[in-house]
Amino acid sequence: MVGVLGGIASGKSAVAALLAGPDGVVIDADRHARAALASPEVVAQLREAFGAGVLDADGAPDRAAIAARVFGDPEAKRLLESWIHPAVRDRMRAELDAARAAGRGPIVLDVPLLLENDAHHGLVRECDFLVFVDADAAERDARAVQRRGWAPGEVARREATQLPLETKRARARYVIENRGALSELESAVGEILAAEGVRR
Repeated sequence: MVGVLGGIASGKSAVAALLAGPDGVVIDADRHARAALASPEVVAQLREAFGAGVLDADGAPDRAAIAARVFGDPEAKRLLESWIHPAVRDRMRAELDAARAAGRGPIVLDVPLLLENDAHHGLVRECDFLVFVDADAAERDARAVQRRGWAPGEVARREATQLPLETKRARARYVIENRGALSELESAVGEILAAEGVRR
């Protein structure tokens, strides 16, 4: 199993998909978090704790409004995570167990807070190795603005609540520089898989 580390909008998901290849499995924590956030139980908790302003016109969670509410308020962030993270951990573990039972691989963890939450999920010690995806801060901020609709500076604001990127980079066995074309990422991933003796 491989864990992918890196900053926000660094290209972790693209690298995870390349590492997994067509026969592997990417365990995507963000996908599970979106599902948990949309559950009726969490929607009710959101409404009660934060008001209807964090829901859209259809009564579904408004991710932008929720982010604006919790990222400036540590207590609100902890409260939201107490609702979301246990469900995400359960969903990831179920997907991991199913992939292993089916003999699928490589299994790749695309988990933004992989190191931060390891005390709860214990997935890092199950990884054969970690890969850090590096990209310029300005480029990552521009990607988040363009692709996610975030305000400039939002990447740095959110990352201030996480482990420093230098710490994540130091934990990784491999570093991939994501500053060029997709073909360069493919080549870098191929070199890692070859070095680890991973066959598809």
